Amino acid sequence: MRWPNESDEYRRARDDLLNMEIELRRSEEAVAAQRRALPPGGEPPQDYVFDSADGPVRLSELFANGKDTLFLYNFMFLPDNGDPLGRACPSCTSIIDAIDGTSLHLTQQVDFAVIARVPIERFLAPGESRGWRNARLLSSANNTFNADYNAESPEGAQLPISTLFTRRDGTIRHFWSSELFGAPTDPGQHPRHVDYMWPLWAMLDRTPEGRGTDFEPRLAY
Repeated sequence: MRWPNESDEYRRARDDLLNMEIELRRSEEAVAAQRRALPPGGEPPQDYVFDSADGPVRLSELFANGKDTLFLYNFMFLPDNGDPLGRACPSCTSIIDAIDGTSLHLTQQVDFAVIARVPIERFLAPGESRGWRNARLLSSANNTFNADYNAESPEGAQLPISTLFTRRDGTIRHFWSSELFGAPTDPGQHPRHVDYMWPLWAMLDRTPEGRGTDFEPRLAY
């Protein structure tokens, strides 16, 4: 491709970058293929019971309409002075702001839900204030799912992990979780463990300023 009034210098540099983008695409495809080829994971230690706006629901019941893949995201509430339950995480909120609309399309293929460790009434509140209409919100306040699936620190802090389960021949198994969250990172680098579902950063990465060093999502601007 050529663009109006571009210089030869720009075209040479852009072609070099394009080759790197092509290699990155190949690497992403190779990683996705290796991920799909993972052997069966472990069965859940229990059929967890979550709280929802419509009452209790079991993990096994989150597989709906014949779908056999379940995508879960653990939403954090952060410590807040004077509030033992904390406040909704701005970064998690930014993710679900985008995913709420996408979930209409996503759930044509897989089941999807968002889990928080606070009581369901508390979790529904930020959803209502943000206008979320499609993402299914669940509470794990009365089970050990967060602790069992690395979405809670030993001290009880909530952690942002995405986890997938599959159901094959009636058996539910863990398939994949965003383990980059706990993996070593280069100095100054974010784990980027859930960036694949967070369009904000993908768009900023294409700008000359990039992500910057002092911007983080906020609940209000």
